[in-house]
Amino acid sequence: MEQRHLGRTGLRVSRLGLGTLTWGRDTGEEAAAEQLKAFWEAGGTLVDTADVYGGGEAEYLLGRLVGALVPRQDLVIATKAGSVPDPVRRADGSRGHLLAALDASLTRLGTDHVDLWLVHAFDPVTPLEETLQALDLAVASGRARYAGVAGFSGWQLAKAATWQLAAPGTRTRLAGAQLEYSLLQRGVEREALPAALDLGLGLLPSSPLGRGVLTGKYRDGVPPDSRGASELMAGFVEPYLDDAAARIVDAVATAAHGLAVTPLQVALAWLRDRPGVTAPIVGARTSAQLSEALSVEPLSLPEEICRALDDVSAPVHRYPDHDWSTL
Repeated sequence: MEQRHLGRTGLRVSRLGLGTLTWGRDTGEEAAAEQLKAFWEAGGTLVDTADVYGGGEAEYLLGRLVGALVPRQDLVIATKAGSVPDPVRRADGSRGHLLAALDASLTRLGTDHVDLWLVHAFDPVTPLEETLQALDLAVASGRARYAGVAGFSGWQLAKAATWQLAAPGTRTRLAGAQLEYSLLQRGVEREALPAALDLGLGLLPSSPLGRGVLTGKYRDGVPPDSRGASELMAGFVEPYLDDAAARIVDAVATAAHGLAVTPLQVALAWLRDRPGVTAPIVGARTSAQLSEALSVEPLSLPEEICRALDDVSAPVHRYPDHDWSTL
């Protein structure tokens, strides 16, 4: 698998990442082991997790597999902290919480460092400089090699990255940002992606398959064994089951038919090769799903297909994003 630099750093990662959102919850140890082994054998290196995935079980499961199944030095392990299961305060970016969460993550992962550590969500209560100081301390102590953010809006991302760049050699520059991005969700192109490109952050798209909808599995209804049919995840999938999404899914299916590939491969190849994207993070429930995602490696979409998909999925960005004189 091709390797790419994450933003303007020396960190190289595979251009497809393995997500672990369902590990320890819907994906057991045997299935997780199969996924990790297949990913590693395909040349994948970037494995993404978080302290809240499965209530910590995803990190614990990954820690059990690394070393015993795949050499630690062959992986780029990324984890996140700051998202908390509190209906009132959804994010805790305080220095104390973040550093304590990192130590807990390292214990579950069974390692003395993570390769990439991200703040999982913007905390409007904690001063941003306090949140970012936790990243500086983590890198300075060797507990994290690189740092980034997840779920930040455009202005939040720009403010954080600029603050870090204001004191080179003292503050650690942000290496990457994880945000949802797919043919069904191109909102990051409004401000977050331009900010990341300008400030040198690599984008790590989450939900690159539109929460599974871009695979085409929901074209004729909600399959009983899908996430859209589960009580826990139905609300997660539902926003992408409207008429606008259906038109995009139909276009992806048409392109896939013409290229003799699957809709999943078309949607993933389109995103993987977008400007600013380093590595989409693919979370699979089964090894078969992961194998299909890994098979996209040799696929490059023809330019005319990319243009057609760009057009059918184009988000509406008006003032001030476009030239005001044309409005």
